[in-house]
Amino acid sequence: MSEWFVRSFGEDYKIAYRHRDWEQAEREVGRLAARLELRPGARIADIGCGMGRHSLALSRLGYEVSGLDLSQALLREARSQPGSEAVSWFEGDMRRMPFEDGQFDAAVNLFTSFGYFEEDREHLQVLREMRRILRPGGRFVIDFLNAEQVKSTLVPESRRVDEETGTVIVERRCIEHGRVVKKIELTDAAGGEPRRYTESVRLLGEPWFRSALAEAGLVLESAGGGYDGEPYEPERSKRLVLFGRRP
Repeated sequence: MSEWFVRSFGEDYKIAYRHRDWEQAEREVGRLAARLELRPGARIADIGCGMGRHSLALSRLGYEVSGLDLSQALLREARSQPGSEAVSWFEGDMRRMPFEDGQFDAAVNLFTSFGYFEEDREHLQVLREMRRILRPGGRFVIDFLNAEQVKSTLVPESRRVDEETGTVIVERRCIEHGRVVKKIELTDAAGGEPRRYTESVRLLGEPWFRSALAEAGLVLESAGGGYDGEPYEPERSKRLVLFGRRP
């Protein structure tokens, strides 16, 4: 499998995901910060920051934030947002983070910015990198999809129109070889050849994370179904949110 995310997280991603809610990100980050109990000015790494929704919200709460993403297009969008100058933006691969050992008080990986790689050893490497950049006692949060709920509620196909550009967006979803695969097709309002992309995320469950986090040298403190501490229910929770620390 080629690294699909190198191509898929470009300019068209901003059209396909324009509907993501920035106000919702503010609410999520507020609840997240309360759970982490970090001091004002704490240093936070947002790993897989994308267009910067959560990085900017964390910055507005008074934290010193570094956002990391591989996509130049998404980082350009992040830098164009009001208040972006307060965040340090980095282009890089989460398997080899461009940060110093023990640099951060907390690391967050939000909105299913995990599970992209072909081999599970690569996912484990991300967790090891997360441990490396955290100071002893530093906290982490991983907000991932709930694999069991995805399997039972997958919508095979959906279609919508981007209100700003008129682009027709068709998304087809399936489960293949332990991954949820989404094929996205965008067609301009004026017609022409559609542009096609693929997203592929490994369906990693809570047992996998529990084992991998321990192997990476991180301590899992809780696994919930959201940011408010609600219990994780494999068949019902929409998310799998993992809170823990570096010992």
